[in-house]
Amino acid sequence: MIRPVQFRMNEQTAVNNYYQETAGVDIETANSKAQQEFNQFVKVLREAGVNVIVIDDDPQNDTPDSIFPNNWVSFHENGDVGLYPMFAVNRRKERRPEILDQIEASGFEINNIIDYTGAEDEELFLEGTGSLVLDRVNRKAYCALSPRADEDLLIEFCEDFEYTPVIFTAYQTVNKKRLPIYHTNVMMGIGETFAVVCLESIDDKKERKNLVNHLKNDGKEVIAITENQVNNFAGNMLQVVGLGDKRYIVMSSAAFKSLTKDQITRIEKHCAILHSDLNTIETLGGGSARCMMAEVFLPKSL
Repeated sequence: MIRPVQFRMNEQTAVNNYYQETAGVDIETANSKAQQEFNQFVKVLREAGVNVIVIDDDPQNDTPDSIFPNNWVSFHENGDVGLYPMFAVNRRKERRPEILDQIEASGFEINNIIDYTGAEDEELFLEGTGSLVLDRVNRKAYCALSPRADEDLLIEFCEDFEYTPVIFTAYQTVNKKRLPIYHTNVMMGIGETFAVVCLESIDDKKERKNLVNHLKNDGKEVIAITENQVNNFAGNMLQVVGLGDKRYIVMSSAAFKSLTKDQITRIEKHCAILHSDLNTIETLGGGSARCMMAEVFLPKSL
């Protein structure tokens, strides 16, 4: 997780991230509130026994979205690391080699780096586990195509990492128009035995059926959420492991409050829920709890 030093609304991402809003706060106040929310979120995770590696953003860079590291990097069980092409020019500075050094210094082994960032020269993008929702057990990569998720790059990723692509387009209603949701992980999250997904955002019935079939064939309970719940970041969840190998699903407090009692009961059959207030980060950044965590599956170094 990256502690922000210059958090604010990023004007370069707002062109197709329709969840960002101007909150009428100055930059200093926005950054201060974001840091408070970040610190409390880390505390919630650590109190559950989750191993959290916190790295400070570099104040030399103008990187208002550095708090969302999962868009530029992914870590894999075999020691591979993926580096991804970013839509916003000012987000590309978030890719700092010294962060990988710090991951290794924390006891993890990096064997190989697979770098897709050259696609930026062709204006092609695939923003990490924002664009890709990975079922790491069943080796499937769920991807909602958008200006930030190119199909050819998705296929290349799947060939390199040996995943099966599950491709669709997810939409949200903006000023009465159906526009592509910018990141897959806003409208769906996958746990080991369940998936939370906004089925009504997938307008094509065949694509919707195909996605549901993949999830059910892999033995997952499908818990549907509404577009209004997506607007409260209820799709932006990540399952993590805490003390004693206990599983948790992590989300924001806004996401949790938007869920119905039945949805909460169904989720809690699979694992406990952790949530924390991320209001400033969600409002200005247009991302939430899952976006703030770049999960580390790397092997432990000897």
